[in-house]
Amino acid sequence: MFGPASPDGGDEGGALDAVPQTTAGWAPHRSAFPPIDDYAFLSDCETTCLIARNGSVEWMCVPRPDSPSVFGAVLDRGAGHFRIGPYGQNVPAARRYLPGGLIVETTWQTETGWLIVRDALLMGPWHNTDERSRTHKRAPSDWDAEHCLLRSVKCVSGTVELEMSCEPAFDYHRKQTVWEYTGDVYEEATATARPEDGDQPTLKLSTNLRIGIEGREARARTRMSEGDNVFVALSWSTLEPPRTFDDAADKMWQTAECWRQWITIGRFPDHPWRGFLQRSALTLKGLAYAPTGALLAASTTSLPETPGGARNWDYRYAWVRDSTFALWGLYTLGLDREANDFFSFISDVTGNADGEPVPLQVMYGIGGERTLEEEELNHLSGYDGASPVRVGNGAYNQRQHDIWGTMLDSVYLHVRSREHVPESLWPLLKRQVEEAKKHWREPDRGIWEVRGEPQHFTSSKVMCWVALDRGAKLAVLHGERVYAEEWSAVADEIKADILEHGVDDRGVFTQRYGDDSLDASLLLVVLLRFLPADDERVRATVLAIADELTQDGLVLRYRVDTTDDGLSGEEGTFTICSFWLVSALVEIGELHRAKRLCERLLGYASPLKLYAEEIDTTTGRHLGNFPQAFTHLALINAVVHVIRAEEAAQSGQFQPAHGHS
Repeated sequence: MFGPASPDGGDEGGALDAVPQTTAGWAPHRSAFPPIDDYAFLSDCETTCLIARNGSVEWMCVPRPDSPSVFGAVLDRGAGHFRIGPYGQNVPAARRYLPGGLIVETTWQTETGWLIVRDALLMGPWHNTDERSRTHKRAPSDWDAEHCLLRSVKCVSGTVELEMSCEPAFDYHRKQTVWEYTGDVYEEATATARPEDGDQPTLKLSTNLRIGIEGREARARTRMSEGDNVFVALSWSTLEPPRTFDDAADKMWQTAECWRQWITIGRFPDHPWRGFLQRSALTLKGLAYAPTGALLAASTTSLPETPGGARNWDYRYAWVRDSTFALWGLYTLGLDREANDFFSFISDVTGNADGEPVPLQVMYGIGGERTLEEEELNHLSGYDGASPVRVGNGAYNQRQHDIWGTMLDSVYLHVRSREHVPESLWPLLKRQVEEAKKHWREPDRGIWEVRGEPQHFTSSKVMCWVALDRGAKLAVLHGERVYAEEWSAVADEIKADILEHGVDDRGVFTQRYGDDSLDASLLLVVLLRFLPADDERVRATVLAIADELTQDGLVLRYRVDTTDDGLSGEEGTFTICSFWLVSALVEIGELHRAKRLCERLLGYASPLKLYAEEIDTTTGRHLGNFPQAFTHLALINAVVHVIRAEEAAQSGQFQPAHGHS
């Protein structure tokens, strides 16, 4: 969730107009890299990509989001790109997502005319009708990825000179690219790595332009007049790409319809913040990996938490913590169907080939891989000089005691309305409760995955309490009274231990036993119903974090000078923690303060309503991997908390966003 290997990690501030309106990057020099929050995010629930404001695809990995990149300019300006747009112009007139989906529309104005470009990773009807899919482990849905990035262009006024440049750099720019014509004339070309470079994807470029090949680059230029249409499709499977503009337009419409049908299932309040909720929900859905049910923590690797620093981690994996919290957010909006697939994924990864149970890990590869060895790619410069670039994640084998509680809490939310625990799920749940019961007295690396020495982190103990408490409730639903009584008694024992050792003389919950340091994860004390909102220790903790663990009004995970996280350097404010603070302030009755902070946080959103992991309060720029699931799920719960609290002021009854009992 938070990080990765490490990683992850006063006054509540002003309103929207308090957000710094800077246009430069965070570095004192003029950077060749776009600001992280300037990227658009696309997904077909099997592949993701990032597109810069100038129309260049600068991050894309195929066939999976955790595969080696084919376009990696976000990490090194020479590591591959795919641009389409007006010749010699880099700043569009406007850019937006088409409502209700993940299709980006960019409008360009030149001195002579106007262009509209639409980009999408295509979705279409389920296509494995003659034989079963070799990758999908979950039940087929109505829609499926087409394994194609489609870029359509329409000239709506005047004349515009259009250029296209596609320059892949296979295997994180470690393999040589070879283009060859594969169509009848100039309408199709195929890029591969040199044969001696081993197994790499094949990229097929199909278009109604005339492609020219110049070394590792495929180029095209044309003058478009009002009413002219162009399409460029980049595909990487045996599925047929569009061959005409009409075919491309139909596939674009199908993709829009796929996203509209999904988002329509959700329940969204009639409120000015509705757009933020929908965009966050779509982002979480886009970070899902449909073949297995896994949820990515983010689309990228090594976007820095510290400008120019070494806090750079690979987030293209499924953290149990991030994923289960993400389900909180979707559940809040009525979009809980993804939970079934994710719990099936967890069931898969907690059993070996013989069906014997294995311990739950902190994180997994999105295909269920259990080993995620970390390596550094020193041939890449890193985003704006932030190095090293890392792939893999060394946190996969850490001991983190919060994972049992986060998963069991999510399961409880999902099944309690059904008043039934699936028989296939019960053995998995029982194992996780027993693991928490067995290990809760031991130190761990904590929710922030610190690389210093294991500690008795208070939030880890709280999450162990959650595991036993929710386990007892699930046992009642499943008719297992003996387990319910046993686990409830252990939950009471854990709570007593926390209240004795994890609270300081001020009545404030502390980061770890025997130390008075603050930690934003203790905001979960009230959000997870460890103590009621009217408990003085809850109020003291929330206000202490709000007043003492903030920078320019936004929340830090912890103070790096009082926490041994095994790393050097500073980090920005952690956006998820700031959204947690919004929810916690609502809980303790500080609605006005919560709303002001929420307004400020929404003002920090990217132009496309996306969030990275952290915010640099001096520039307003985003830091860390992008877009980050954890931040978007926290936004959903914070916004719904505020909206429901405002409604409760009229009705007299408050219903929290995630509805824990």
